[in-house]
Amino acid sequence: MTDTSNGFWAQATADPDRTVLVTPDGAELTAGQLHGAANRLTHALRASGLREGDAFATVLPNGPEFLTAHLAATQAGFYLVPVNHHLLAPEIAWILADSGARLLIAHERWAGTVAAAADEARLPQDARYAVGEIDGFRPYAGLLDGRPGTPPDGRTLGWVMNYTSGTTGRPRGVRRPLPGIPPEQSHLGGFLGFFGIKPFDGNVHLVCSPLYHTAVLQFAAASLHLGHRLVVMDKWTPEEMLRLIDTHRCTHTHMVPTQFRRLLALPEETRGAYDVSSMRHAVHGAAPCPDHVKRAMIDWWGECVEEYYAASEGGGTYATAREWLRRPGTVGRPWPISELAVLDDDGRPLPAGETGTVYLRMTTGGFTYHKDGEKTRRNRVGDFFTVGDLGHLDEDGYLFLHDRKIDLIISGGVNIYPAEVESALLAHPAVADAAVFGVPHDDWGEEVKAVVEPAEGHVPGPALAADLLAHCAGRLAGYKRPRSVDFVPDMPRDPNGKLYKRHLREPYWRGREGRLV
Repeated sequence: MTDTSNGFWAQATADPDRTVLVTPDGAELTAGQLHGAANRLTHALRASGLREGDAFATVLPNGPEFLTAHLAATQAGFYLVPVNHHLLAPEIAWILADSGARLLIAHERWAGTVAAAADEARLPQDARYAVGEIDGFRPYAGLLDGRPGTPPDGRTLGWVMNYTSGTTGRPRGVRRPLPGIPPEQSHLGGFLGFFGIKPFDGNVHLVCSPLYHTAVLQFAAASLHLGHRLVVMDKWTPEEMLRLIDTHRCTHTHMVPTQFRRLLALPEETRGAYDVSSMRHAVHGAAPCPDHVKRAMIDWWGECVEEYYAASEGGGTYATAREWLRRPGTVGRPWPISELAVLDDDGRPLPAGETGTVYLRMTTGGFTYHKDGEKTRRNRVGDFFTVGDLGHLDEDGYLFLHDRKIDLIISGGVNIYPAEVESALLAHPAVADAAVFGVPHDDWGEEVKAVVEPAEGHVPGPALAADLLAHCAGRLAGYKRPRSVDFVPDMPRDPNGKLYKRHLREPYWRGREGRLV
């Protein structure tokens, strides 16, 4: 935090000519240009009938329109609902209807899908706006035409209402109460201080994942408010990321382990062609990172490789590279505004070293699942909530994750954590990606199944399966080892590294009593 930054809006007023955004096509936008666009959109949304507490949705790629929408919402007391553009029309329609979105801004890249979604959600024709051309949608540029670029009156802080991933059913919006304060009175960008990231200080933030993801948007918006320049990628590729870091001297970014693996798979001469020494904080989360992958990244990029654990609902932990090297596998200790507990099935705290369900709490305020009071209550013990992850604390309060409770395999009464088995598989050079889960077994209840995406140059089949099973035999206890291996050409992950394990597991359980989630 700083006494002089006071957020993007104050900075843009004081220094409108400063470049704050490099778009995916290489164009540069000044603070004044982005500020003016956000103000025009705020005026336009109010003229369209939106009032404080209302929601509007976006289906947009990474770019200036997305950041404009975020700035407008957070200075006008609106809820921004960023929709994952990989969803199908019925899934988008559900979010539009459930959120009560009064207006939709979408990109022509997904014209057919968003048009069908808007129809299914019965969104009024005059509430549909397109960046580009979509049949039945009004031009986004027309929404802004004639609107003043000056700050609106009655500015009040709004929020983002992210929808949880929905891997186990309908996604739910995470809705926080609006505080009713001017945006400058909130701690804009302050949470980046937990990672040691300072205001200004020559920082350049690289946005290398989709902004609809909770953490990606939080990191980008916080960086903008702390006076950092944003360099934004639309479609991520490993070499292009290295090029942008080198060209723009990027200092920090938010990443996922899938990106680590693909960077490490680049030829040595390609990796060596780019200078990444400007990086101060390569903060990763969203999915487990195998130990050997993280060690390789630390060897390459140094101690800037840092880890966090968090949820869209709030709260989290953080571990520096040094902490992780001293305690391999940890995701760190709680943020200053977060509390952590590991509880048994009766909601009682467990001692250090014992595995239970991980619960979090934000000391700065709570949330509800939009229109789902039962889920809000079910996932809580007092003020603490859980997203179903299993883990344990060590004697010093460092958290170690094991798996999600829903992914736990129980075979013959013994608990098996898929992440441990996946990590062993990912250490094999023929494995590009891996998923492990339980499948039905008449005697044991479940047995361990591995599904593997082969690395380039490796042929799926019985010979490779036998090689992988032998590889596991040297690294895992007998009861943990996969009993069989199947292959897929591509693992069903979203761009943030989230694995849709349900899609892989369903066919094995179809027609059987048991979990299909």
